[in-house]
Amino acid sequence: MAQYVATRSIAAPVARVFETVAHVDRFQEAVPHITDVEFLTETHSGVGTRFRETRLMRGREASTELEVTEYVPDERVRLVSDAGGTIWDTVFTVQAEGAGTELSMVMDARPYKLTARVVNPMISRMLTKALEADMDAVKAYCEGE
Repeated sequence: MAQYVATRSIAAPVARVFETVAHVDRFQEAVPHITDVEFLTETHSGVGTRFRETRLMRGREASTELEVTEYVPDERVRLVSDAGGTIWDTVFTVQAEGAGTELSMVMDARPYKLTARVVNPMISRMLTKALEADMDAVKAYCEGE
């Protein structure tokens, strides 16, 4: 299993940062390389919400289905995806930090297919850059409005 961790100090209230990472529509607004979101459930936020996210990655669009499996307002949200022979389990947490917020993201990648065990280490650097770019985009979005 691989784990990816990123943290940002954001000059914005906890509620604003949480809404940005926990509400899919807001996250899409914040992260420019997300080109489309299609909800697969009636609900658009909270536990049980399922959606298909399409992103531009290395010049091509790639889609992933995700599900919100944990949702604690102004504290944490967990998104889980089963893609490419790997379970991708991502937790965003927000915590007050002075007048701002500390946003942390921890992504666990648990490959269950042999091809994923081989490919995942090869895409690790690209994935790290993408996750860091997402966090930078969320920071800019939350601080910019």
